[in-house]
Parts: sequence; C-alpha cells; structure tokens
Amino acid sequence: MTTELTEEEMRWALFGAPEAPASVIDTHEQDTAPEIVIAEQTKVVKKKKLSKSFTPRLKVTLRAGNEFEGKMHEIVHEADTLSSLVAEQEATKLAKKKFRFVEVISVKSM
Repeated sequence: MTTELTEEEMRWALFGAPEAPASVIDTHEQDTAPEIVIAEQTKVVKKKKLSKSFTPRLKVTLRAGNEFEGKMHEIVHEADTLSSLVAEQEATKLAKKKFRFVEVISVKSM
C-alpha cells in the first residue's frame, strides 16, 4: 500500500467528491428586485398560569429585645422560600428594624 497520495486524492479524502461548478448567473434576473413576502404569525401563544395550590413556606421563630439579657419578645415570621438561610436573613432584617438584639430560635417548614 502506498502512502504517497496526490493532491487530488487528498482533497477527495478530506472534502469528498468534487462538486459541479456553479451555474452561470443571469444578470438580467439579478437586476430585478426579488418579491418580498411577509408572513403573519397566526398562532397566538398563551402563557400557562401556574396554580397557586402550593407555595413553599418556612416559619422562622425569633427572640428579640432592646435590652441585653432583658425582656425578650418572641416573633414568628413566615417566608415564601425554600431556603432556610434566606428565610432566616429576611426575618432577622425585619426584626432589626424594631429591636436591637435578635436571636434565631428555629426555622421550620410549614
């Protein structure tokens, strides 16, 4: 078996059989503008509404107060998320608006 291939054989191996030469372009047809057809979209896509049957909720219980080791109030916050970290941060942020000291007691799924 010979390893020497001609240029023609290499081209055929890489690119396949040679294609027929492109036909001659008629300049008369090229001068005229092609017809433009605008197609209207007939289908109207309706968005599916998600059912509100189940909303993921977490219940965060906090202990908050304005005095260090003083009287503490228990606060319950309901968060619409699956992430316990996000729910905890959201509840702490809301409690910090009113109280100085905030302690998270529990984060439970509802």
